[in-house]
Amino acid sequence: MTKEKGVGRAHSKIILMGEHSVVYGYPALALPLNNIEVTCQVFPSEKPWTLYEQDTLSMAVFACLEHLGKQGAQIRCQVDSMVPEKRGMGSSAAVSIAAIRAVFDYFEEALDHETLEILANRAEMIAHMNPSGLDAKTCLSDVAIKFIRNVGFSEIELDLGAYLLIADTGIHGHTREAIKKVESLGQEALPLLQELGNLTKIVEKAIQLKDLLTMGQAMTKAHGKLAQLGVSCQLSDDLVEQALENGALGAKMSGGGLGGCVIVLIKEKKEAEDLARLLREKGASNIWIESL
Repeated sequence: MTKEKGVGRAHSKIILMGEHSVVYGYPALALPLNNIEVTCQVFPSEKPWTLYEQDTLSMAVFACLEHLGKQGAQIRCQVDSMVPEKRGMGSSAAVSIAAIRAVFDYFEEALDHETLEILANRAEMIAHMNPSGLDAKTCLSDVAIKFIRNVGFSEIELDLGAYLLIADTGIHGHTREAIKKVESLGQEALPLLQELGNLTKIVEKAIQLKDLLTMGQAMTKAHGKLAQLGVSCQLSDDLVEQALENGALGAKMSGGGLGGCVIVLIKEKKEAEDLARLLREKGASNIWIESL
């Protein structure tokens, strides 16, 4: 059985704390961005679905068809995404998850959470070669996630009564290049990575205590450490500085770096809206405000 149209949706994510230090065994904290969505629609086609290497959408759909025993299915996909690519917001994971849900919906097949996660991670391996699974896990979650490499995932309760402003620099992030940059520092990087790990733990504790001041200060310190590692960029530094000069409790780059997004912790919605206007004037190409 098939429908005239299958529909699937997924939301994006952002790293709150733990960029780069997570590679070295320290925790990372990631947040789902429930209002920033991808929608995928599946329609009948005159041609069978084709697998293109290095393409997560094509791999996600192919993995579904293989799982369902429908490799020769004649379908096509239409993706509408609010998530910019290569900004550390989980674009490829969100597209994969939306596509998998759409394919299963089209064929009127039941899809359990475990199967969805396995298929999404298969597709993510095309995009990221050796993904941690954090993007897929957070894009599948409605709550914040803590991740430690070789240990696993746990959920974090978030009820801070504050706001996170996400400012897109408009510059593609370069995660692999940034990771190599950190590796090239050798022993020199280790104290900075340890401090980043400690700051992540401070933020985790501050979330439990609803201590916005400590959380914001730790975020700002983390940006300084990431800049010292050489993985920030000038526009990210400028946006962080502007945010801090205009009432933000904390601000930092997010994701692999050398582009991507800046995140800003703010107490009041009105302050967030005012700051959004200012950061647009200062070069941010897009801005979202999420409730914490």
